[in-house]
This record gives sequence, structure tokens and C-alpha cells, in this order.
Amino acid sequence: MELFKRGDRVYGNTGFSSGAYAEYKCLPEDGVLAMKPANMTYGEAAAVPFGGLTALHFLREANIRGGQKVLINGASGSVGAYAIQLARYFGAEVTGVCSTTNLEMVESLGADKVVDYTREDFTEDGETYDVIDAVRKTSFSRSKGSLREGGFYLSTDMGLALILQMLWTPIIGSKRVVSGIAGNRTEDLIFFKKLIEAGEIRAVIDRSYPLEQIVEAHKYVEKGHKKGNVVITV
Repeated sequence: MELFKRGDRVYGNTGFSSGAYAEYKCLPEDGVLAMKPANMTYGEAAAVPFGGLTALHFLREANIRGGQKVLINGASGSVGAYAIQLARYFGAEVTGVCSTTNLEMVESLGADKVVDYTREDFTEDGETYDVIDAVRKTSFSRSKGSLREGGFYLSTDMGLALILQMLWTPIIGSKRVVSGIAGNRTEDLIFFKKLIEAGEIRAVIDRSYPLEQIVEAHKYVEKGHKKGNVVITV
């Protein structure tokens, strides 16, 4: 049974298998592909898997649900921007941590509260959270005082120290550390398509570069100050 037909507008994720930029790529029909959200451009749709799938994976690992308090550190980045919107969709109260220049954007994504890390340190304000999504922006040792008992600290970091903490924390208490690499699933792309078409999720595109300016695009991203995603157009 064919899943797609000629002319279908799709979006997807190749994971880490590409290794290069190209105008065309052949993928198996049963790969991580789904019909593109009808209300998105190709550029916007291309930005969804990179950041969106990671945010969804980790929030599900934390058993995200309504009524929880969630803190997103690095809220203006590619993972953070989707994590805010997803946490709100699941009914959580969301605090976003970002720089001064990104406060308005983070608020527009649905954060109930924003913390300017250039002026405040969320680990010292006495607030506690059910979930802290660190996105590599702060360590578990610094954040654990802000994490409630039974809470989850989430990070894409795969360093040895965090892996050891992931193994050790369940032994000595009820707090949990979740780390690793998010899996890529077609059903998650379909889930995003429904949310996007319902107006629950949107892509944040900082800049777009033509394929010929790939070097300039990487230089900009490597500065570490982008908002959401940077997209390459072909």
C-alpha cells in the first residue's frame, strides 16, 4: 500500500544520516515523513522536526500534564521555543528563561512568566518546578534546588557527569534526570501537523539563507544567539 503519491507535499526528518546539504534527497516511503501542515511554508515546516521532536520527546519522558509548573531554560532556542508551546498545550504553567532581547518573543509563545537571565538567577528566587528543561543551559547540580520532589530535570547533554547523575538520582531520592537523544517517529510529525493546523504551535524562524550562503548561516548559528531556527532555502 502506497503511503504517498507523486506531488504530495511532505515534511520529515533524516536524523543524523544526511551528512551534507542538498537540493534533493531520496527517502524510503516508510521513513520519518508525514504530510506537510497546510498552513505552513516549506521553510517553516522544515524547522518543526529540528527542535520540535526533541522537545516533545523529553516532555513526554517527564510525563507532562496539566497543572504542573515547568521551567524552560534556553526558551528562545530551537528546542525551547517548541517546549514552551507544547507545555502550554498540555496544560502546564510555563516559565521561560532567556535574555533581555528575547523576552517579548518568549511571552508571545505562551510563557506565563519570563525570567531575564542577565538580571535574575532562577535557581536563587525560591520558586520550585515539576519539570526543568535545561536544554544544556545549566547543570543539574545548580538546578536541583529548584526541582520539586518527584520532579524531572531534562537535558540533551550526553556528558559522562550527567549520565552518572541519571543513574544515581533515583537511588538517593525521588528526583529524576532524563538525558539522551530523542527518537524520530512519524506519528509525532502527524501529531505536530494537527497542532499546527489547529493554531496551537508555530515555527519561529530567525533567519533564512539560500543554499549558496551555507557558510554564513553556520557562522551566525555558531554565535549562539539565534531565536528559534535558521532555515536554508533552495
